[in-house]
Amino acid sequence: MPVRTRHRVAVAAALLAVGTAAVPAAAAPAATPATVRAARAPERATVTVTGEGRATADPDLAVVTAGVEVTRPTGKEALAAQSAAADALLGAVRAAGVADRDVRTENLSLTAVRASGPQPGDPSEVTGYQAAQTFSVTVRDLARTGAVLQAVSDATGDAGRVDGVVFDVADPAALRSHARAAAHADAHRKAVQYAKLSGRRLGRLVSLREDSQGRARPVTLPMSAFGDAAAKVPVAPGTIEDQVGVTEVYELR
Repeated sequence: MPVRTRHRVAVAAALLAVGTAAVPAAAAPAATPATVRAARAPERATVTVTGEGRATADPDLAVVTAGVEVTRPTGKEALAAQSAAADALLGAVRAAGVADRDVRTENLSLTAVRASGPQPGDPSEVTGYQAAQTFSVTVRDLARTGAVLQAVSDATGDAGRVDGVVFDVADPAALRSHARAAAHADAHRKAVQYAKLSGRRLGRLVSLREDSQGRARPVTLPMSAFGDAAAKVPVAPGTIEDQVGVTEVYELR
């Protein structure tokens, strides 16, 4: 009888110990969202500004778009005439001082020329073939632009055509760099002003995004602007402008 009593006492003590050990885990308070938020560092105030920058430069080259176009009864004859006119054009621009590396073929085509039948509803008929080739010619001496145009006209005759002239700069990266610096300076000035207006000091730059706006070039001059005396027509290249926009975010202290 006493033995049994001691056994029951031991079992009860063991159960009590197990229950006591489990209480702290069940009773431990869970972390609430408010507790987590309180532990975080407060977010810094920021200011977002945009900046615009422009840079201009005098053009130092001209790109002339010129070509030849002929129509002949057969495709073979059209290609032969086109090749002869193209050779004459290339020889003329080389003689005018344009390097081979500055001449590039942009387009080459051979198409059938069709005419409608004698009666309404009749199928069209092939009356000949038109062959054409277009080149871009970079003139690095602006003063010779008119001379190059005249040389093309003289060498190709009725087969030649000049589609236009575009002025540009040989190193656009330098122009873009100046525009980018101006855009950043504009944005920074605005950020400093907003910091003062809010009674704070301007902190570090948090982010920067460039919104390129592209280069604005002078309007292309069509062939009609040169008339019959291309070399005598004054060419006004104007200036080349590059534009850059940026968006910047700064901390406020």
